[in-house]
Amino acid sequence: MLLLGYDIGSSSVKAAIIDGETGQNLASTFYPKTELSMKALHPGWAEQDPETWWSCLKHATKDLLQNPKVDPTQIGAIGISYQMHGLVMVDKNQNVLRESIIWCDSRAVEIGEKAFTDIGEARCLAHFLNSPGNFTASKLKWVKENEQAIFEKVDKIMLPGDYIAMKLTGEVNTTISGLSEGIFWDFKENQSANLLLDYYGFESSILPKLVDTFSIQGKLSSKAAAELGLPQGIHISYRAGDQPNNALSLNVLNPGDIAATAGTSGVVYGVTEEVRYDPLSRVNTFAHVNHRSDLNRLGILLCVNGSGILNSWLKHNLNADWDYENMNQLADQVPIGSDGVYIFPFGNGAERVLGNKNPGASIHGLQFNRHHRGHVLRAAQEGIVFSFIYGMEIMQEMGLSPTVIRAGKANMFLSEIFRNTLSSTANVPIQLLNTDGAQGAARGAGIGSGFYHSFEEAFLGLEVESEIEPDVEKHDSYRQAYKNWKMALSQYLK
Repeated sequence: MLLLGYDIGSSSVKAAIIDGETGQNLASTFYPKTELSMKALHPGWAEQDPETWWSCLKHATKDLLQNPKVDPTQIGAIGISYQMHGLVMVDKNQNVLRESIIWCDSRAVEIGEKAFTDIGEARCLAHFLNSPGNFTASKLKWVKENEQAIFEKVDKIMLPGDYIAMKLTGEVNTTISGLSEGIFWDFKENQSANLLLDYYGFESSILPKLVDTFSIQGKLSSKAAAELGLPQGIHISYRAGDQPNNALSLNVLNPGDIAATAGTSGVVYGVTEEVRYDPLSRVNTFAHVNHRSDLNRLGILLCVNGSGILNSWLKHNLNADWDYENMNQLADQVPIGSDGVYIFPFGNGAERVLGNKNPGASIHGLQFNRHHRGHVLRAAQEGIVFSFIYGMEIMQEMGLSPTVIRAGKANMFLSEIFRNTLSSTANVPIQLLNTDGAQGAARGAGIGSGFYHSFEEAFLGLEVESEIEPDVEKHDSYRQAYKNWKMALSQYLK
């Protein structure tokens, strides 16, 4: 049986088909070939049209089906990974009511902070494991307060992956993992977060019905099958946010396992069985893909909104003809610490790791007579890594310390400078696996459909492609560079 996985990102839609028996990736693609745009009508806003995701998914599927290794009649299950925390609203006819307010939109920060205070910080943390913050529930409250005519038409609210599942099946449903990332789940009561729903004035009927993360969640409708060129009736059997799914794709499922990714945003994600939360909500705790009422599997998530998007911005705005390899070569000419140039990559919305501050990205210490573009390029990569380390120190305060970091060989992890800086500063080896979110979603579909009988069976073909060990001789230099960066950041945030 063939397994199809989709990864609905804010930059593109990725798709992959794997051979379920061997685990071999038969075909992968993404669409569009240039990054999707975000609409920002005001500072701190970020929106995308859900119909654009569906259009991109159709194009990506068409690309896959042109591969001679792919027989669409052999596809038995579909899995979905998606950008977390976005808000999609539909009416009773499943029509989208407005563009999606996506993950990096920060308009609801003050709403979430007020809820945190009014409900009570201890009470929120005990029930939700997080502040309501700038998550999906608070974004919905913003719509209620500012776009009442639209809010009154809402029949169901969804996360981006729920929307894609609806387009595939015609059914509206969600998962506990999904509800938890939107702060719609009460861990203490093991039910939807009625405490927050009541505070925000939402009817519980606005939430989709619950399905298990790994289960037959619906079947490909005749309408969707015709649009995609696939057989009707294929099982949709897995769904998860991109970071829990990235962890799944790397076989990060048990306490102490750590996954990382560095695409548009950067994430370090660790699994724990203990109910832990950061009192300041600088890192967040959500239900992992294999969390159950009788088995705690919680993901502690550090997210830095400005990661690969900074590197991409430099590429397109300093020299659009550069490729990333060329940029890395220029950066490699500069010593550790970038000769006193520091970059803070916080230019993609409010940063939870900074207490929901939105200071913007900035360059510090630049000397016109001494520094050149290589210093800026290296400082950017170091700034991204150091923001990871900054957040990982908070995770360590919560008792979660990595002994190894697993990542897919993609995005910023393709850069030797980035890999070496992260490994040597954290003093932790990095394992790179030849997989991605779309392949992870395909494996998840195999589990949810019953094709695989265990997680171990699903990951038999997954291998470590390379391992990066910390550079012991340069460790002190990396740590000093981080300390200097951190000191400069503390001054900047005053």
